[in-house]
Amino acid sequence: MKLCRFNDGRLGLVLGDEVVDVTAALRLLPACHYPLPAHDLLIANLEAIRGEVQKLASAAGAERHPLASLRLLSPVANPGKVVAAPVNYLKHLEEAREDKAIHHQNQIGEIQRVGMFLKATSSVEGPSAGVKIARPDRRNDHEIELAVIIGKAGRNIAAANALDHVAAYCIGLDMTVRGPEERSMRKSPDGYTVLGPWLTTPDEIADPASLELVITVNGEVRQRANTRDLIMTVPQLIAFASSFYTLKPGDVLLTGTPEGVSQVFPGDRMVAEIEGLGRMEVGIHAD
Repeated sequence: MKLCRFNDGRLGLVLGDEVVDVTAALRLLPACHYPLPAHDLLIANLEAIRGEVQKLASAAGAERHPLASLRLLSPVANPGKVVAAPVNYLKHLEEAREDKAIHHQNQIGEIQRVGMFLKATSSVEGPSAGVKIARPDRRNDHEIELAVIIGKAGRNIAAANALDHVAAYCIGLDMTVRGPEERSMRKSPDGYTVLGPWLTTPDEIADPASLELVITVNGEVRQRANTRDLIMTVPQLIAFASSFYTLKPGDVLLTGTPEGVSQVFPGDRMVAEIEGLGRMEVGIHAD
């Protein structure tokens, strides 16, 4: 199943080039009062919602929209945290060490040694909003990544059971300001975590360890790889992250980017694609 959020926060079932409005399914979500839960309500109740979505989509008179006419939001509205994997492709590790414009005199270590990092949830945005360059005085790079959406809470999750905790996958863009500051700061400006175009549930993805991914900028291929090249696999990353943090429904895990990261400028147009997860166009704008 492919589920998107669009326009003013409506919920849609993606069927080819159309989206069926199934916002009424959200009535199944539990009512919440302060203090609000530290997880995403839709993701936490996704199984119940899926059944209602199917009923609504098959009903006569279900409202349909052309996909191209919609403003796509981040498919996760309220992630509790965004956990990201640095240099998780060998060739990107090599290019980061060799290119001073990337490493900026920072030591670039292997992920097993340096660990993962957190991005601000305020950096999460959908593809239709585009990316506003936060620091035009710096190099700002694109980084395409497989994004994993956690569906079941867990701490110290075993890698063998890790995929049982996955609610969905989507495309992620881990936009980056180059410079001497810590990663979490340079990668957390508003809009620098682009998620989309929709959530794809695991039943539609045969193997997350064998997905082609590519990003073009103004029609030029910049990054192309396959998730089989990940240094730490999706299950290993979930196990690693959960050894430090309790993972909760709606948490987002960015799995790392391959080689080919490069600078983008206002006016550029990025097109990111991951096999089975769709295609999203993201514009670059001046702040």
